[in-house]
This record gives sequence, C-alpha cells and structure tokens, in this order.
Amino acid sequence: MAKELTLKYGCNPNQVPSRIFMEEGELPIEVLNGRPGYINFLDALNSWQLVKELKEATGLPSAASFKHVSPAGAAVGTPLSEVEKKIYFVDDLELSPIASAYAKARGADRMSSYGDFVALSDTCDKETATLLKREVSDGVIAPDYTEEALEILKSKRKGSYNVIKIDPNYVPNPIERKQVYGITFEQGRNEIKLNEELLKNFPTQNKELPESAKRDLILALITLKYTQSNSVCYAKDGQVIGVGAGQQSRIHCTRLAGNKADIWFLRQHEKVLNLPFKADIRRPDRDNTIDVYISDDYEDVLADGIWEQFFTEKPEPLSREEKRAWLDQLTGVSLGSDAFFPFGDNIERAHRSGVSYIAQPGGSIRDDNVIETCDKYGIAMAFTGVRLFHH
Repeated sequence: MAKELTLKYGCNPNQVPSRIFMEEGELPIEVLNGRPGYINFLDALNSWQLVKELKEATGLPSAASFKHVSPAGAAVGTPLSEVEKKIYFVDDLELSPIASAYAKARGADRMSSYGDFVALSDTCDKETATLLKREVSDGVIAPDYTEEALEILKSKRKGSYNVIKIDPNYVPNPIERKQVYGITFEQGRNEIKLNEELLKNFPTQNKELPESAKRDLILALITLKYTQSNSVCYAKDGQVIGVGAGQQSRIHCTRLAGNKADIWFLRQHEKVLNLPFKADIRRPDRDNTIDVYISDDYEDVLADGIWEQFFTEKPEPLSREEKRAWLDQLTGVSLGSDAFFPFGDNIERAHRSGVSYIAQPGGSIRDDNVIETCDKYGIAMAFTGVRLFHH
C-alpha cells in the first residue's frame, strides 16, 4: 500500500492539484481497478465506516449506497420478501447475505442511488458483483473480493469501474483535522458506540420495543452518524427506507425522509407491481417512470402520446385516495433523528408514514409537546441523550 495517491482533481475539475495521503504510515486502502476521484474517496471512506460499525452492532453483513457524502440507503443482510425482490428488480438473481444487504440498500431509494458509491462490510462475492455490474454505480469499497467477483467488476464500465480494497483492521488517529479557508479545525473522532444501551429511557407511555425495532433504530442511528446534518432516517425490516439529509430545518428533514418512505411503500402497491412496461425499457427510465407515476405529476407519463414510450398499454392512474388508503396500512416503521425534535409537528408527519418507534436525543424545551404527540398515536420514543451531527 502507498503513502499517497495523486487524484485527477478535487471536488471540481478546476481544483488542482489533488491527492489523498497519510502524514504517518501507509494508506489503508488499495485501488484494485479504476481511478477513484476526490468525491469517490469521500463517499468510500464515509460509507465504509457506516457498514463496519453496522456489522459490529448487529452481527449481520451490511451494505450502504452513498451519494455526495450521505447515504442514499443502508441495510443489513436479512432475506428479502418476494415483493421486495420484485420492487428491487433482483427476483432473477441468486442473493448471498451480503448481496441481499446491497439489494436492500440500493433498492429502497433507487432514484437517489443512481450512480452511487457502494460499501460492503464483508468480502464481495460473485452474487454481489453480478448485481453491481448491471446497476449504474461509480465504485465499491470492501475488505476483500473473491477472484470471480473481481473479474466481474473489472469488466464493468469498459474496465474503468472503481474497486477499492480496505484493511478492515485499520484504526485511524483519534484526533481528526480538516481545513476550511486555510484554517485548520481539530476535534476528537466521533467514536461513540451506538447500541441497545441507548434505547432504555422512554418518556412516552408506550415503552414496548420489539427486537426488530431495536435493530432498525440502531440501523437508523448509525446511518445518521454518517449523514450530513441536519438529518432524519426512517427504517423498516433491516433497511433504510428514507433519509432526509443536509436540511436547515428538522421538519424539512422529516418530510423529505417521510416522502421517500412513502414512495418505498407505494412501489409495493398492486398497480405499481403490475405496470405493463415495454420489454426494452432501460432500467433508469423504468425507475424514473415509476417515480413519476406514483407522484401527483403522473400525467407526465400517462398522457396520450407519452405513455406509449414506456408501456404496452395505458395504465390506470394511482389516485390520491388509493395512495392514502395504501399508506394507512404502513406500520412498524422506526425513526431516528440526529438531534432533538423541537416541535410535535415532526411526530405528526412521521405518524403519516407509519412510524411506531422513535430514537432521538431529547433535550428540547418543548420535549413535553413532542412526548404528548407520541402518546397521542401510541408511539414508543427513546431519549438517547446522544447528538449525531456530521459535517
């Protein structure tokens, strides 16, 4: 492994020179294929931390799909339901546990995951590489690769696909630094461990937390730890189903993430599952068409002269009433927030997306209002006492 790597350019083509390097020792990474850039490495190193910590916390293979230094999705390697396989478009593939983790991390928000950087907690196997090869993606980081997997990945993007191997035993310096406007910032790394010990202080009337909710809340909190703040995360069935990242207002985070969670669930509606797509439609066009079909702008894909581009016959629209009736069936969603909720309106919005369990730091002068709103809907909320800002 090298002490430094010269990059083509920084965040933008005019930002040269650019490199990554170690002040002491060697880089804990090895580029096995391609030529990763500045943003690629930011995504790779942030996403690797997420999956490494998630694997340690749950004991399950973990994967993340990153875009612009925030996760579009993250998940653990539990089996997919038949509906999940269909909406993630992997019902024709064999899935190992680590491939299942990535299928869920990528599939929950396919629009945001387009052109992602992938992190895997475990060795990348043939099944995962096969899935990666057919998706639009910039690269992958993992502790190792099987020979079959590496050959598959090296054939992607005309041989230019970025493949990074990282030393899983690497331990970074406990003090981290960065520069802004020529001024150096220094702080201790955020080494806090996020586990079930944080889920014991329940100010709400409902204090019941099933094991699946504990797993999903830990998944949400670890995801938030590596998401640009402010941020809110919805999770269900071992996967992130909505992330609201980098918003100045927490209610906007909650709405953004909730809208993504709604889309995830609406994709499971019978009308969406049975959309009569043309056989030759490109995967990105299909994903975008589904997204528009679910939205209030459905006429953009169903108008005469347009629907013929995507479908073999004109589908019936999914009405607002049908969408609300379907979303009313969504329950058991877990929600994490990287800082306290200042108002009960966040809980009102979360409730509309099926949230039953919440983990947040607490500490707002309006905690009573937030608790009261949770009690109104029977939501179990834990105060973790831990803020998870990430910038």
